[in-house]
Amino acid sequence: MQKAVLLSVGIWLSVACLAGAEGKKLAVTLDLTYTSKWLSKGVEAYGQQGGLFKTIDFDFWGTGFGLNITHRNATSSGYVDNQRLDYRPYFKNILFEGAPHQMNYNISAGYEHYPGLARNVANTTWEWIFAFSWPKLLPGGFVPSYIAHYEYPAGSGYVHSNVTGWVHRFILGYDMKCPELSAPLHLSSEVAYNDGLGGRVHDWAYVTFGASTKLDINKKTVFVPGVYHQVSMDDSICKRDVTYAMLSLKYSF
Repeated sequence: MQKAVLLSVGIWLSVACLAGAEGKKLAVTLDLTYTSKWLSKGVEAYGQQGGLFKTIDFDFWGTGFGLNITHRNATSSGYVDNQRLDYRPYFKNILFEGAPHQMNYNISAGYEHYPGLARNVANTTWEWIFAFSWPKLLPGGFVPSYIAHYEYPAGSGYVHSNVTGWVHRFILGYDMKCPELSAPLHLSSEVAYNDGLGGRVHDWAYVTFGASTKLDINKKTVFVPGVYHQVSMDDSICKRDVTYAMLSLKYSF
């Protein structure tokens, strides 16, 4: 399976190289994110602990093709086996550009590996993400988005084969201008429907409200603070409402 992943990434990179536009550069972004709680599709993945995510993202010459690699771990002991490596090639583009129904999309296939788990416990999974947004559809600067996640084991005979399932997320965003801030305050609301992922419910799972902004440190470095509140709608997803913060430091070159 690891060979298949490497082959897939190699093909993805080759296509991106062939499609590369003359004069455009390979863009790289390093991202270090701390979250006081990791709500993974509504689930407290690290219990009461926070999470630390380290990501390197490659944008292949402005072609729309890209690849990001992420390492995720808890901020203290107890969840060593839950650390995860994600390898995610993606393609993003715009349809009907400039029209009222303009649609931005990002489609990716992620290979997720839990190196601390035995192979028969579904230590590798595939996760497809289909993300769409319509920035010109609604008046007043409101932007609707829809994100679908589909996850399933990357092999057969796993003990936890019930990880297979969908999560559908419906999001509404709004950028509010604040004189005190160099960038708008991004407000978001999200409601999610869990369609059996993880052997859980086929029902509405949670609602999340958030606020974040971007602070330029220099031309290449951005700090992104955000605060979020999740209202849980089903105990199989999360037994309580959760407020958490996310702090991201991004460096691009």
